[in-house]
Amino acid sequence: MRQEAQALFALARQLTPPADEREILRYLRFLAPVFALLALTGSSQAAAAAGGTGVGGSPSSSSSTPAAHSNGGQGIGAPATAPSTPAHPTVPGSRAKIIKGVAYAPSYAPRKVQEIIWAGNRIRTKPYVFGGGHGVWKDVGYDCSGSVSYVLHAAHLLNTSMDSSGFENWGQSGVGQWVTVYTNPGHAFIEVAGIRLDTSAEGDPHPAPGTGPRWRPLMQGTPGFQSRHPANL
Repeated sequence: MRQEAQALFALARQLTPPADEREILRYLRFLAPVFALLALTGSSQAAAAAGGTGVGGSPSSSSSTPAAHSNGGQGIGAPATAPSTPAHPTVPGSRAKIIKGVAYAPSYAPRKVQEIIWAGNRIRTKPYVFGGGHGVWKDVGYDCSGSVSYVLHAAHLLNTSMDSSGFENWGQSGVGQWVTVYTNPGHAFIEVAGIRLDTSAEGDPHPAPGTGPRWRPLMQGTPGFQSRHPANL
């Protein structure tokens, strides 16, 4: 830039050999916008070469492009989803599905909801045993409240197994957003993310074989049952 200014200054002197210093300054005033334009162009080119910001501190297009893909292509606020595996099967969305007796947890559900479903898969072929699941967590079979206790314990929502009467005072009253336990003094079952784990085949048009806890569709009505749910679920 300094060499360009010197060259323009020499040109001014060649064009006006007898000129005094004031005349030369007049030429330089005329050429000042040219100097400013050259300086601006050089600054922009240097910033682009360095991959930095352009004029005014705005990021150049080349530097902002990787940031648009830094979240793996997911939109803002989109839940991260883990791949489905045999031990932890999932389906996209917010509702669980039963496929050949196995429950697939919704990928958008909270982790505790998914853990309840995956725990239910571990006992879905166990037989009905009165008192099963109340003496030990990993039992040979489960009764209605024992199976509900087992899946809630697996999701760290219950420390000690409960019978169906005990569940009447568990958690919070009413239907939950993701999880609801229906209970009365004689029976208990759990609905989670649109499916139900129940030892009773009531309301199941295609019941799985066996007498223990099985995944089933939701009940159309629950007269005679209290509804309870864990906090925030």
